[in-house]
Amino acid sequence: MSIDASTATQLRQAAAAAAGGQQYPAATLYLVATPIGNLADLSLRAIHALGLADALACEDTRQGGALLRHLGLHKPLIALHQHNEREASGQVLARLAAGERVAYASDAGTPAISDPGAVLVQAVVAAGYRVLPLPGPSSAVTALSVAGDTAGQGFAFAGFLPTKAGERRTALQALLAVEGQSQIVFEAPHRIVELLALLADLAPARRVTVCRELTKQFETVHTAEAATLPAWLAEDAQRQRGEFVLVLHAQAPAAAADGELPPEALRVLGLLMVELPLKQAVALAAQISGAPRNALYEAGLALKHAPKG
Repeated sequence: MSIDASTATQLRQAAAAAAGGQQYPAATLYLVATPIGNLADLSLRAIHALGLADALACEDTRQGGALLRHLGLHKPLIALHQHNEREASGQVLARLAAGERVAYASDAGTPAISDPGAVLVQAVVAAGYRVLPLPGPSSAVTALSVAGDTAGQGFAFAGFLPTKAGERRTALQALLAVEGQSQIVFEAPHRIVELLALLADLAPARRVTVCRELTKQFETVHTAEAATLPAWLAEDAQRQRGEFVLVLHAQAPAAAADGELPPEALRVLGLLMVELPLKQAVALAAQISGAPRNALYEAGLALKHAPKG
């Protein structure tokens, strides 16, 4: 999507009006989160900061140049990607030493999250300059928000799994073994069939949310048990295209012994019973902890009739 010069000018004016009141110090690196597929997701603060920047360091100068042209801006570009990040950081430091503002944007999303940026930030901080984040789009957080994983107590970002089959299987087994935590995985289109088949083999009952082409026109979000995913993917060739983010829903903590509930499940149940009727507290505790509802109900009855004091 592209906008005309007049609209770009109005957009920059709106950005200045909304974000111009904040300070944007010189000799500072600005980490700019950029859209993951929909240019309308670029924040007004990011637009204003890009307008103030003296130069834009970017993972791909073609992408960075296109973003600036979309906004009617023209800035010097510095290519800074995974293959030259240490060397290119020196160019950024030289500009900061001259008192310039430098923005950095990876191809899409938030820099340094499965993208270049961390090495640059480390170098800038070590040299004594400021780094200011401009938050915005992140495919990992976007996917997590629509997963509906009520059992997840926090999450971990795994990014791309190893490409070699043995290492890939081992890495996925380790993620699946973690209790109580959602796991976020990235995948490329040419490996999505293999990954879903592996998930179906290793954890057929695990719920997984598959997100494809997030924020784009043909965005897909599908949540189901892993065993069903290979067939679902094969139903439509279009489903194998685009970039993927998967949320592996949390595995409930295992019971300490046969018939015994995990301590965390009992703690959650006890807290809910203070405010809610037993049946409602049990239903919510089961959703939150993943523990069996019948066992929670029996535990709730025991707590309810336990001697006080």
